[in-house]
Amino acid sequence: MKRIKEEWRRNALVYIVLIPVLVHFFIFQIFPFIYSFILTFLHYRIIGTSEFVGLRNWIQLFQDDIAMKSIWNTFLFSFYYIVPTMALGLLLALVIKSGVRFTKFFKGVFFLPVVTSFVVIAGIWDWIFSGTESGLINYMLSFIGVESQLFLSDSSQALIVLAGLSIFKVSGSTMIYYFAGLQSIPKDMYEAAKIDGATSFKSFWLITFPLLKPIHFYVLIITTIGSFQIFDSAYLLTSGGPNFSTSTLVYHLYNIGFTNLNFSYAAVLSYVLFVIILIISLIQRKYFGKDQNIY
Repeated sequence: MKRIKEEWRRNALVYIVLIPVLVHFFIFQIFPFIYSFILTFLHYRIIGTSEFVGLRNWIQLFQDDIAMKSIWNTFLFSFYYIVPTMALGLLLALVIKSGVRFTKFFKGVFFLPVVTSFVVIAGIWDWIFSGTESGLINYMLSFIGVESQLFLSDSSQALIVLAGLSIFKVSGSTMIYYFAGLQSIPKDMYEAAKIDGATSFKSFWLITFPLLKPIHFYVLIITTIGSFQIFDSAYLLTSGGPNFSTSTLVYHLYNIGFTNLNFSYAAVLSYVLFVIILIISLIQRKYFGKDQNIY
Protein backbone atom coordinates (compact mmCIF):
# COMPACT_ATOMS: atom_id res chain seq x y z
CA MET A 1 0.00 0.00 0.00
CA LYS A 2 2.83 2.35 0.82
CA ARG A 3 4.43 1.63 -2.54
CA ILE A 4 1.16 2.45 -4.34
CA LYS A 5 0.88 5.77 -2.50
CA GLU A 6 4.46 6.67 -3.44
CA GLU A 7 3.78 5.75 -7.06
CA TRP A 8 0.63 7.91 -7.08
CA ARG A 9 2.45 10.82 -5.48
CA ARG A 10 5.22 10.62 -8.05
CA ASN A 11 3.00 10.27 -11.13
CA ALA A 12 -0.27 11.84 -10.00
CA LEU A 13 -0.28 14.46 -12.76
CA VAL A 14 0.18 11.81 -15.45
CA TYR A 15 -2.73 9.74 -14.13
CA ILE A 16 -4.99 12.78 -13.87
CA VAL A 17 -4.23 13.79 -17.46
CA LEU A 18 -4.93 10.23 -18.66
CA ILE A 19 -8.36 10.02 -17.01
CA PRO A 20 -10.28 11.95 -19.73
CA VAL A 21 -8.55 9.91 -22.45
CA LEU A 22 -9.40 6.61 -20.75
CA VAL A 23 -13.01 7.68 -20.15
CA HIS A 24 -13.35 8.68 -23.82
CA PHE A 25 -11.77 5.38 -24.94
CA PHE A 26 -14.11 3.35 -22.77
CA ILE A 27 -17.30 5.23 -23.77
CA PHE A 28 -16.64 5.41 -27.52
CA GLN A 29 -14.52 2.28 -28.10
CA ILE A 30 -14.81 -0.43 -25.45
CA PHE A 31 -18.49 0.00 -24.53
CA PRO A 32 -19.81 0.04 -28.16
CA PHE A 33 -17.64 -3.00 -28.98
CA ILE A 34 -19.06 -5.01 -26.07
CA TYR A 35 -22.65 -3.75 -26.48
CA SER A 36 -22.72 -4.49 -30.21
CA PHE A 37 -21.62 -8.06 -29.49
CA ILE A 38 -24.51 -8.41 -27.03
CA LEU A 39 -26.85 -7.07 -29.74
CA THR A 40 -26.00 -10.03 -31.98
CA PHE A 41 -27.91 -12.30 -29.59
CA LEU A 42 -30.96 -10.04 -29.32
CA HIS A 43 -33.90 -8.95 -31.40
CA TYR A 44 -33.30 -5.28 -30.72
CA ARG A 45 -36.27 -2.93 -30.70
CA ILE A 46 -35.85 0.84 -30.79
CA ILE A 47 -39.12 1.16 -28.91
CA GLY A 48 -39.99 -1.57 -26.45
CA THR A 49 -38.12 -4.40 -24.80
CA SER A 50 -35.49 -6.32 -26.74
CA GLU A 51 -35.83 -10.09 -26.95
CA PHE A 52 -33.07 -12.68 -26.55
CA VAL A 53 -32.94 -14.87 -29.69
CA GLY A 54 -29.69 -16.77 -29.22
CA LEU A 55 -27.82 -17.57 -32.45
CA ARG A 56 -30.72 -16.70 -34.76
CA ASN A 57 -28.99 -13.58 -36.12
CA TRP A 58 -25.78 -15.52 -36.78
CA ILE A 59 -27.69 -18.28 -38.55
CA GLN A 60 -29.40 -15.65 -40.69
CA LEU A 61 -25.98 -14.64 -42.01
CA PHE A 62 -25.55 -17.98 -43.78
CA GLN A 63 -29.06 -17.74 -45.21
CA ASP A 64 -28.51 -14.24 -46.57
CA ASP A 65 -27.49 -14.54 -50.23
CA ILE A 66 -26.92 -10.79 -50.51
CA ALA A 67 -24.51 -10.90 -47.56
CA MET A 68 -22.53 -13.71 -49.19
CA LYS A 69 -22.50 -11.78 -52.46
CA SER A 70 -21.39 -8.62 -50.63
CA ILE A 71 -18.52 -10.44 -48.91
CA TRP A 72 -17.36 -11.81 -52.27
CA ASN A 73 -17.63 -8.35 -53.87
CA THR A 74 -15.54 -6.91 -51.05
CA PHE A 75 -12.77 -9.46 -51.61
CA LEU A 76 -12.96 -8.84 -55.36
CA PHE A 77 -12.77 -5.09 -54.83
CA SER A 78 -9.66 -5.59 -52.67
CA PHE A 79 -8.08 -7.61 -55.48
CA TYR A 80 -8.71 -4.77 -57.95
CA TYR A 81 -7.64 -2.05 -55.52
CA ILE A 82 -4.69 -2.97 -53.26
CA VAL A 83 -1.81 -3.71 -55.65
CA PRO A 84 -2.61 -0.93 -58.18
CA THR A 85 -2.88 1.61 -55.35
CA MET A 86 0.52 0.60 -53.96
CA ALA A 87 2.12 0.50 -57.42
CA LEU A 88 0.75 3.89 -58.48
CA GLY A 89 1.73 5.48 -55.16
CA LEU A 90 5.30 4.19 -55.56
CA LEU A 91 5.43 5.36 -59.18
CA LEU A 92 4.28 8.87 -58.27
CA ALA A 93 6.83 9.01 -55.43
CA LEU A 94 9.61 7.99 -57.84
CA VAL A 95 8.53 10.73 -60.25
CA ILE A 96 8.73 13.33 -57.48
CA LYS A 97 12.05 11.94 -56.18
CA SER A 98 13.58 11.94 -59.66
CA GLY A 99 13.93 15.72 -59.54
CA VAL A 100 11.57 16.36 -62.45
CA ARG A 101 10.97 20.03 -63.26
CA PHE A 102 8.08 21.76 -61.49
CA THR A 103 8.30 19.24 -58.63
CA LYS A 104 6.10 21.30 -56.29
CA PHE A 105 3.44 21.58 -58.98
CA PHE A 106 3.36 17.81 -59.49
CA LYS A 107 3.24 17.21 -55.75
CA GLY A 108 0.13 19.36 -55.54
CA VAL A 109 -1.50 17.72 -58.57
CA PHE A 110 -0.83 14.20 -57.34
CA PHE A 111 -2.08 14.98 -53.84
CA LEU A 112 -5.11 17.05 -54.93
CA PRO A 113 -7.57 14.09 -55.13
CA VAL A 114 -6.79 13.20 -51.50
CA VAL A 115 -8.01 16.56 -50.18
CA THR A 116 -10.87 16.93 -52.66
CA SER A 117 -14.35 16.00 -51.50
CA PHE A 118 -15.24 12.44 -52.39
CA VAL A 119 -18.68 13.61 -53.51
CA VAL A 120 -17.09 15.94 -56.07
CA ILE A 121 -14.75 13.25 -57.39
CA ALA A 122 -17.59 10.73 -57.55
CA GLY A 123 -19.66 13.19 -59.60
CA ILE A 124 -16.80 13.65 -62.06
CA TRP A 125 -16.23 9.89 -62.21
CA ASP A 126 -19.94 9.36 -62.91
CA TRP A 127 -19.69 11.69 -65.91
CA ILE A 128 -16.43 10.14 -67.18
CA PHE A 129 -17.82 6.60 -67.01
CA SER A 130 -21.40 7.39 -67.94
CA GLY A 131 -23.00 4.52 -69.84
CA THR A 132 -24.40 6.92 -72.44
CA GLU A 133 -22.72 8.39 -75.50
CA SER A 134 -22.26 11.66 -73.61
CA GLY A 135 -19.84 10.02 -71.18
CA LEU A 136 -16.23 11.08 -71.68
CA ILE A 137 -14.81 7.57 -72.11
CA ASN A 138 -17.57 6.51 -74.50
CA TYR A 139 -17.11 9.74 -76.45
CA MET A 140 -13.39 8.99 -76.86
CA LEU A 141 -14.07 5.35 -77.75
CA SER A 142 -16.39 6.47 -80.55
CA PHE A 143 -13.41 7.99 -82.37
CA ILE A 144 -11.74 4.58 -82.70
CA GLY A 145 -14.92 2.73 -83.61
CA VAL A 146 -15.50 1.01 -80.26
CA GLU A 147 -19.10 0.56 -79.13
CA SER A 148 -20.32 2.47 -76.09
CA GLN A 149 -19.81 0.64 -72.80
CA LEU A 150 -22.30 0.56 -69.94
CA PHE A 151 -19.60 0.80 -67.22
CA LEU A 152 -21.52 1.53 -63.97
CA SER A 153 -24.66 -0.09 -65.41
CA ASP A 154 -22.83 -3.31 -66.32
CA SER A 155 -22.49 -5.87 -63.53
CA SER A 156 -19.15 -7.07 -64.99
CA GLN A 157 -17.61 -3.59 -65.15
CA ALA A 158 -19.13 -1.57 -62.31
CA LEU A 159 -16.93 -2.88 -59.49
CA ILE A 160 -13.76 -2.27 -61.53
CA VAL A 161 -14.87 1.31 -62.19
CA LEU A 162 -15.46 1.85 -58.45
CA ALA A 163 -12.01 0.40 -57.71
CA GLY A 164 -10.53 2.84 -60.22
CA LEU A 165 -12.24 5.71 -58.41
CA SER A 166 -10.75 4.64 -55.06
CA ILE A 167 -7.29 4.17 -56.61
CA PHE A 168 -7.46 7.68 -58.05
CA LYS A 169 -8.61 9.10 -54.70
CA VAL A 170 -6.07 7.35 -52.44
CA SER A 171 -2.87 7.03 -54.51
CA GLY A 172 -1.74 10.52 -53.52
CA SER A 173 -1.57 9.55 -49.86
CA THR A 174 0.36 6.35 -50.60
CA MET A 175 2.71 8.53 -52.63
CA ILE A 176 3.51 10.50 -49.46
CA TYR A 177 4.40 7.34 -47.53
CA TYR A 178 6.65 6.08 -50.30
CA PHE A 179 8.24 9.49 -50.81
CA ALA A 180 9.13 9.61 -47.10
CA GLY A 181 10.66 6.15 -47.42
CA LEU A 182 12.68 7.15 -50.48
CA GLN A 183 14.05 10.16 -48.60
CA SER A 184 15.41 7.81 -45.93
CA ILE A 185 17.50 5.65 -48.27
CA PRO A 186 21.19 6.68 -48.10
CA LYS A 187 22.42 8.26 -51.35
CA ASP A 188 25.83 6.61 -51.08
CA MET A 189 24.18 3.24 -51.80
CA TYR A 190 23.11 4.50 -55.21
CA GLU A 191 26.54 6.02 -55.83
CA ALA A 192 28.22 2.71 -55.03
CA ALA A 193 25.84 0.88 -57.34
CA LYS A 194 26.52 3.37 -60.13
CA ILE A 195 30.28 2.85 -59.74
CA ASP A 196 29.71 -0.90 -60.04
CA GLY A 197 27.90 -0.31 -63.32
CA ALA A 198 24.33 -0.95 -62.15
CA THR A 199 21.57 0.35 -64.39
CA SER A 200 18.72 2.47 -63.04
CA PHE A 201 16.42 -0.54 -63.07
CA LYS A 202 18.93 -2.69 -61.15
CA SER A 203 19.40 0.09 -58.58
CA PHE A 204 15.64 0.24 -58.12
CA TRP A 205 15.17 -3.53 -57.91
CA LEU A 206 18.18 -4.29 -55.69
CA ILE A 207 18.27 -1.17 -53.50
CA THR A 208 15.10 0.93 -53.59
CA PHE A 209 12.45 -1.77 -53.60
CA PRO A 210 13.95 -3.96 -50.82
CA LEU A 211 14.72 -1.01 -48.53
CA LEU A 212 11.13 0.18 -48.85
CA LYS A 213 9.92 -3.06 -47.25
CA PRO A 214 8.65 -1.35 -44.04
CA ILE A 215 6.71 1.12 -46.20
CA HIS A 216 5.34 -1.70 -48.37
CA PHE A 217 4.09 -3.45 -45.25
CA TYR A 218 2.49 -0.33 -43.76
CA VAL A 219 0.80 0.67 -47.02
CA LEU A 220 -0.38 -2.91 -47.53
CA ILE A 221 -2.06 -2.92 -44.12
CA ILE A 222 -3.84 0.42 -44.49
CA THR A 223 -4.95 -0.20 -48.09
CA THR A 224 -6.27 -3.63 -47.16
CA ILE A 225 -8.27 -2.24 -44.24
CA GLY A 226 -9.52 0.61 -46.42
CA SER A 227 -10.59 -1.77 -49.19
CA PHE A 228 -12.72 -3.84 -46.82
CA GLN A 229 -14.39 -0.70 -45.47
CA ILE A 230 -15.38 0.61 -48.90
CA PHE A 231 -18.82 2.19 -48.84
CA ASP A 232 -19.03 5.72 -50.18
CA SER A 233 -18.42 4.97 -53.88
CA ALA A 234 -21.10 2.25 -53.94
CA TYR A 235 -23.50 4.50 -52.04
CA LEU A 236 -22.98 7.51 -54.30
CA LEU A 237 -22.68 5.91 -57.73
CA THR A 238 -24.41 2.53 -57.93
CA SER A 239 -26.50 1.95 -54.78
CA GLY A 240 -25.07 -1.55 -54.73
CA GLY A 241 -26.25 -2.38 -58.26
CA PRO A 242 -26.60 -3.50 -60.89
CA ASN A 243 -27.85 -6.84 -59.59
CA PHE A 244 -25.94 -6.37 -56.30
CA SER A 245 -22.62 -6.50 -58.21
CA THR A 246 -21.25 -3.53 -56.24
CA SER A 247 -22.91 -4.27 -52.91
CA THR A 248 -20.01 -4.44 -50.47
CA LEU A 249 -20.10 -5.73 -46.91
CA VAL A 250 -20.22 -2.24 -45.38
CA TYR A 251 -22.86 -1.10 -47.85
CA HIS A 252 -25.02 -4.13 -47.03
CA LEU A 253 -24.45 -3.48 -43.32
CA TYR A 254 -25.62 0.11 -43.82
CA ASN A 255 -28.79 -1.04 -45.58
CA ILE A 256 -29.61 -3.60 -42.92
CA GLY A 257 -28.97 -1.20 -40.03
CA PHE A 258 -30.18 2.17 -41.26
CA THR A 259 -32.70 1.29 -43.96
CA ASN A 260 -34.27 -1.85 -42.48
CA LEU A 261 -33.50 -0.80 -38.88
CA ASN A 262 -32.35 -4.34 -38.07
CA PHE A 263 -29.51 -3.33 -35.76
CA SER A 264 -28.99 -6.81 -34.33
CA TYR A 265 -28.23 -8.38 -37.69
CA ALA A 266 -26.20 -5.31 -38.67
CA ALA A 267 -24.08 -5.93 -35.56
CA VAL A 268 -23.45 -9.49 -36.80
CA LEU A 269 -22.24 -8.12 -40.13
CA SER A 270 -19.96 -5.65 -38.34
CA TYR A 271 -18.34 -8.51 -36.43
CA VAL A 272 -17.91 -10.48 -39.65
CA LEU A 273 -16.09 -7.46 -41.08
CA PHE A 274 -13.96 -7.19 -37.92
CA VAL A 275 -12.97 -10.88 -38.03
CA ILE A 276 -12.11 -10.76 -41.74
CA ILE A 277 -9.88 -7.70 -41.33
CA LEU A 278 -8.27 -9.18 -38.21
CA ILE A 279 -7.45 -12.50 -39.89
CA ILE A 280 -6.06 -10.87 -43.04
CA SER A 281 -3.99 -8.40 -40.99
CA LEU A 282 -2.51 -11.25 -38.92
CA ILE A 283 -1.66 -13.19 -42.09
CA GLN A 284 -0.01 -10.12 -43.58
CA ARG A 285 1.89 -9.54 -40.35
CA LYS A 286 3.13 -13.13 -40.33
CA TYR A 287 4.31 -13.30 -43.94
CA PHE A 288 5.14 -9.70 -44.84
CA GLY A 289 5.88 -8.01 -41.51
CA LYS A 290 8.85 -10.05 -40.29
CA ASP A 291 11.97 -8.22 -39.12
CA GLN A 292 10.71 -4.76 -39.98
CA ASN A 293 13.42 -2.18 -39.36
CA ILE A 294 13.51 1.41 -40.48
CA TYR A 295 16.80 1.31 -42.30
